[in-house]
Amino acid sequence: MKKVVLLATALAMISGSALAADLPVKAKAPPPAPFDPWDIAFGGAVMNDYIFRGVTQSNHQPSVTAYFEPRYNVNKDLQLYVGTSTESISFANRAAAEVDVYGGIRPTFGPAAFDFGLWGYLYPGGQCADNVLTGGIPGGNVCPVSTTTIFLADGNVMKRNVSFFEAYGKLNYTFNDQWAMGLNEYYSPNFLNSGAWGDYASITGKWTAPSAMMGSSGLGMYVSGEFGRQWLGTSDAFYGIPGTIFAAGIPYKSYDTWNIGIGFTYKVFTLDLRYSDTDLNKGDCNAFTSAFNATGTTNVTPINPGGAGSNWCGAAGIARLSFDLTAMTNLK
Repeated sequence: MKKVVLLATALAMISGSALAADLPVKAKAPPPAPFDPWDIAFGGAVMNDYIFRGVTQSNHQPSVTAYFEPRYNVNKDLQLYVGTSTESISFANRAAAEVDVYGGIRPTFGPAAFDFGLWGYLYPGGQCADNVLTGGIPGGNVCPVSTTTIFLADGNVMKRNVSFFEAYGKLNYTFNDQWAMGLNEYYSPNFLNSGAWGDYASITGKWTAPSAMMGSSGLGMYVSGEFGRQWLGTSDAFYGIPGTIFAAGIPYKSYDTWNIGIGFTYKVFTLDLRYSDTDLNKGDCNAFTSAFNATGTTNVTPINPGGAGSNWCGAAGIARLSFDLTAMTNLK
């Protein structure tokens, strides 16, 4: 009997050892990757028209842009950033390009993502644009005689330097994987260096198609839109109308602008197709933009007595192909 018990015990021990050998061995968990707070975002785009708040910056012609943005993540809910971007433009003063420099802070509280900062719009290489062939008369609201000038046959004038800056605050609220909305506010004490203050506020909305709807193609799709209002103050005397009540400056017409479009994404690429418009008439648009190709004499308004009109603030269709990458995500 003793032998039987000993044999049974030995078999149990052997069986237990065999079963233990069949169990998967738990591997030691690797140490967590060290937190790297630095990141860089960069990208570029080509578009058939560069529209800024409903107004073309490229004379309804194609434009290209590129940006570079270093970021520092204090933690997962707080980011500091600086950046620069360039855009090709077509202004009456023949500025070489738009060069943007900006920086700010992005705090996040659950579904609410905020963004606060300063944005500088620089337009290097500009010349003073005049409406007289011989150069301006000092104090006559046109270019000084001593400066190199561009002649504008449509009667408009434009400063050599139209650079300016804005302070901004933005909120984007994500309701779920499909729906998000945003609020934006920008303020400049001297919009386009015109002497007039500018304030822009808008509301945005975006619907993103669920991945199940797009299948296994890797494509993404969204529909988005924006409605905004650009308030504008009174310009300085450079843009004033001599001999009228607006000799010291013209009160620019504030306006509404809106856009709606559909976008398709694939990996780092986005194709955005959009319709944009404003409620500015051609006369007040001409006074605001100093367009170099305004035409006609019937678009008379109090601030545009010459009657030339510009289509720079009218309806536009925009096709934009862009790519966007971040070093931490795309370049590992």
